[in-house]
Amino acid sequence: VLISADYSQIELVVLAHLSGDKNLCSAFINGIDVHKSTAALIYGISPEQVKPEQRRFAKTVNFGVMYGMSAFRLANELNISRTEAKNFIDQYFSTYSDVKKFLDETKRMARENGYVETITGRRRYIPEIKSSSKIVLQGAERIAINTPIQGSAADIVKTAMIKVQAALEKSDTGAKMLLQVHDELIFECSEDNAENAISIIQREMENAVQLKIPLRVSVERGKNWGEFH
Repeated sequence: VLISADYSQIELVVLAHLSGDKNLCSAFINGIDVHKSTAALIYGISPEQVKPEQRRFAKTVNFGVMYGMSAFRLANELNISRTEAKNFIDQYFSTYSDVKKFLDETKRMARENGYVETITGRRRYIPEIKSSSKIVLQGAERIAINTPIQGSAADIVKTAMIKVQAALEKSDTGAKMLLQVHDELIFECSEDNAENAISIIQREMENAVQLKIPLRVSVERGKNWGEFH
């Protein structure tokens, strides 16, 4: 059988860890649907009252902030007016004020140092951050914001691959790692040893690094990848 082990919303988890925002961290620590939680906070309603459309709006903004999404682009994505989009972003940053502080501080440090870092200290140099061109500068700021998040997510996945491989080699499961697809690892294993292999994979992935909030991994198995995608 194939085993698929997938980090749940790893980039948002990393954002919560790096920013330390209490509202965002709380949603993950308590195992709440973070998009529904965001919608509830923004609209001032309970999570049970959140409608699918409101959750979709919140999800778009949750991921959009990691890419420096502007009100113009959000308006196009959600098919709403630019004024509505700006109000939505403003409300988001009011709800997750420490996320805003983290993003602003990251851009400031990028301008000061000329680079940003991931959680393991890998650097990405961004010389364009000092550009006099507004368009080039805005692009550089988006890179500065996104790199610590996506780069740290990549660090976690690569660390997990090393730890899972070492643990599987010590086991008698015979499971083999086949592929990495973004935040997902694919393994091959005999049906008889699948349960044991899943236990090892999940344990090592969820403990690959220690963050302020728990890493959660969902696992599926089947005869082909299409069964879980």
